[in-house]
Amino acid sequence: MNDFTIRPALNVNDISVNAGASPVAAPAPVPAAGRAPSQPETLKPSGEEKPKQPSIYGEVPPIPVLDAVEGIKFDFNDGIRILFPHNGKEYHVTFTDIDTGIILYSNDTVPGAYVTSVKKFFIRFRLIIHEKGGKEPIFTHDYDATGKEVMIQLPVGTIGDSIGWFSYVERFQKKHKCKIICVMTPWIADVVRDQYPEITFIKPEETKNYKPYACYYMGLFFRGDVDHQPIDFRYIGLHRTAGYILGVDPADEPPRFNLSAPRKIKEKYVCIACQSSSQAKYWNNPYGWYEVIKFLKENGYRVICIDKERVHGAGLVWNHIPWGVEDETGDKPLQERIDLIKDADFFIGLSSGLSWLAWGCKVPVVMISGFTHPTNEFATPYRVINYHTCHSCWNDMRLDFDHFDFLWCPRHKGTDRHFECTKLISAEQVITTIRKIPTFRGKEK
Repeated sequence: MNDFTIRPALNVNDISVNAGASPVAAPAPVPAAGRAPSQPETLKPSGEEKPKQPSIYGEVPPIPVLDAVEGIKFDFNDGIRILFPHNGKEYHVTFTDIDTGIILYSNDTVPGAYVTSVKKFFIRFRLIIHEKGGKEPIFTHDYDATGKEVMIQLPVGTIGDSIGWFSYVERFQKKHKCKIICVMTPWIADVVRDQYPEITFIKPEETKNYKPYACYYMGLFFRGDVDHQPIDFRYIGLHRTAGYILGVDPADEPPRFNLSAPRKIKEKYVCIACQSSSQAKYWNNPYGWYEVIKFLKENGYRVICIDKERVHGAGLVWNHIPWGVEDETGDKPLQERIDLIKDADFFIGLSSGLSWLAWGCKVPVVMISGFTHPTNEFATPYRVINYHTCHSCWNDMRLDFDHFDFLWCPRHKGTDRHFECTKLISAEQVITTIRKIPTFRGKEK
């Protein structure tokens, strides 16, 4: 759920999968991952240059950090990068994908050339350099991150994305036996740091202090971009895309949290979160929350609302937390939220950050969402969606989410079907789902 920005090219030579094809200079797009409204993209008519956009990622060294031979430098920071010196010599450079045997690039260079791959996700590259016309290579290197620093950058400030992606960071570390530098916003890193002592957590502004062997960017890349992700995330899910980008098992796995705090509430209770960053994510049935909360309280439950905002919206549309809940809203540390969620009988939320947090707390999660397909989120047997109405626009490859339209509804906006995907999720459907949860304790008769 991310914006798309443009990183200016650094004399970049794009590649062709055909050996011997001539490189073509082109800028390399880098999407701004996360729901960051401070990162807009200004669309201009074809042929006009787009303005330079600020990046939400940290920096990587502008010059490759590893030495090859004869002053040639290379690394794997944002794809393979090779920089040739101004020494008057010409070389022939080839790089391949070791795992597929495909030649990704093979061409002569000129003095001072800078060559980088179009593909920025994990590839086990083999680099081969010849002197121009030479029969034997003067340098060969196979990607091997063992014992080396690898930087993985998670966009700042998005709870769901960061939590959903994080387990894949550890999988990469274990698979390659490398030293992971994880770029992560501090207030999210705080809830995982102690559980992952082998990973170093830093802020985006600290990346300039490192010269990693390789660097990878997590993100959701729109507009059919398969240069920064091997497959469009809408096919495989918001979190599993990280597994594909890093070349590790994409199966669901929640991050580990500290769940050792003593229980705070003696009575049986449920945590809910009903606010989100876009109206399409809300449960837009006007009676839905009221009926569910009434049902829960009739069955002896305390209902605790843990949203950050008591009221949230844009323009003329503002959403209040439901009547009848205990108000625990506020900008509180995530660990406090974890300490409360972990002892709840279950959690009820939307396709939003606090549902992902509850997933890591190992409690049953009732997730109410119509604008996303269930494959978009972690697997839960308590996923609520109405297939009898319009649904899953977020995962429609023909549509790109507009992060700056709070009322985004690409198929029915401005009609009486606006947000019907959740307007037509009934309280009865949610209550029926709650009754299936083993930890649900109904009213004693």
